[in-house]
Amino acid sequence: MRGLIRELNMNKMNDIRKLSSQEISDFLLSIHEKSFRKDQIYEWIWKKGVCHFDEMINLSKLLIGKLQENFSLHKIVIKDEVQSNDLTTKFIFELEDAKAIEGVLIPSDHRVTACISSQVGCPLGCQFCATGTMGFVRHLHFSEIIDQYELMNKKSMELYDQPISNIVFMGMGEPLLNYDNVMTAISILTSPKAKALSPSRITLSTVGIVDGIIKLADSNFKAGLAVSLHIPNNNLRSSIMPVNVANPLPKLQEALRYYFKKTGERVTIEYVLLKHINDSLEDADRLLKFCKPFPVKINLIEYNATDSGFEKSPLVQEKNFKAYLEEKNMVVYVRKSRGKDIAAACGQLVKESDKKNLS
Repeated sequence: MRGLIRELNMNKMNDIRKLSSQEISDFLLSIHEKSFRKDQIYEWIWKKGVCHFDEMINLSKLLIGKLQENFSLHKIVIKDEVQSNDLTTKFIFELEDAKAIEGVLIPSDHRVTACISSQVGCPLGCQFCATGTMGFVRHLHFSEIIDQYELMNKKSMELYDQPISNIVFMGMGEPLLNYDNVMTAISILTSPKAKALSPSRITLSTVGIVDGIIKLADSNFKAGLAVSLHIPNNNLRSSIMPVNVANPLPKLQEALRYYFKKTGERVTIEYVLLKHINDSLEDADRLLKFCKPFPVKINLIEYNATDSGFEKSPLVQEKNFKAYLEEKNMVVYVRKSRGKDIAAACGQLVKESDKKNLS
């Protein structure tokens, strides 16, 4: 116990949000405070999102002073924001270590969706995705994920006069490679003692990390799961999406079958249509066969231009692809891109927000 206090006193910049519940309890015990104070501190930090200890008005001045002596509250900040012609708004967030990430608010009829990042950069290197060209810098701590929600929720009220209604983990990074922090963030977002969002309003998007999908299934994951499949040909997928080498389509298919068996929840398949790459009727049939063992909803996504050399499919190919799947009784939607003019659309994040921020 004394060792903990000595360590905290040696580093007064220790962020209280990065301590475990037990560590906070130990600290309170060491200064002879009641254990219920931990719950009050938790509420101030995670439900009310305070930025300073002196905002915790139901704590004594003595306790506030002790917290200020031993801890800090580090919050990410909005470095820049830009709004699209379609009212989509992109935010550049600056982290404590001066690294940068991006998030997006997407307004539509009666709702606002927040696209949230889970990593600084991305380690996957999908050839058609601008974010993948940035490389991997580090994982986001769950507090930095929560900060994105809190800051964008305030902006949503200012810009659209309504709070965020939906969250998608479709920003920078692969959520299942930062599993523990993402799961902790989701638990805080959905906890009645914190943000109290419905799990049905949250979607985690993965390129298909098999071990992570199995962990989600075994944990009885309550939020939505989307898989960025894109290429239904195993060899071609490995050449364009390197993650497929370790997570080939047959193993991914089996993991999704297991996920449905354990959770009973339908998976969303995300499919970016690329000209002459994956937009033929043969590709549609491959996609159909991949999805056959479990119920899915398929989102066909318009490709957003990057410097990759790929092109979006012609409209006639998109219509034919969709029609073929619908004839086979598949549930298919075409998801048009939002925020393309500000590089805020799918696959474009951190393309324009200078790369030096990630170095």
